[in-house]
Amino acid sequence: MAAATATILLPAGTVTVTGEAEGDALWLTPGELARAGGWEYKPEGLCRGSLCVPVPREAPWVRGRGADLRVDVSGLSRHMGEPVATSPEHAAWSIGLAAEDVADRLRSLDAPDFTLPDLAGRTHTLSSFRGRKVFLLAWASW
Repeated sequence: MAAATATILLPAGTVTVTGEAEGDALWLTPGELARAGGWEYKPEGLCRGSLCVPVPREAPWVRGRGADLRVDVSGLSRHMGEPVATSPEHAAWSIGLAAEDVADRLRSLDAPDFTLPDLAGRTHTLSSFRGRKVFLLAWASW
């Protein structure tokens, strides 16, 4: 495995990291894992904010200890129930939201915030219309 630059597409944005690609696996150091998704390795497991995920003793997505620690971001994401699509030949990994998180959003009936331009090029953010009725129309040519 050689160190390679990879792009990770996350729901919150895109990040470029340096890791080791091995098939669909992307092995990251703790520092790169923190950049990729805010994960920090602690005694209680891998933590992102107040969420901590215990690491099973024989987790195939964790290698080494201390300075040699590497975490496969694909394996961690799958362990969390998040969908993963990989294209190692293009050095791209895409990680989506877990179905449970998506279901929670659908139950709330709150649309995710986004910003798009109108026909005149002015940008509009959905959250700026909070409290008012909004009609959203989506259209595609395919």
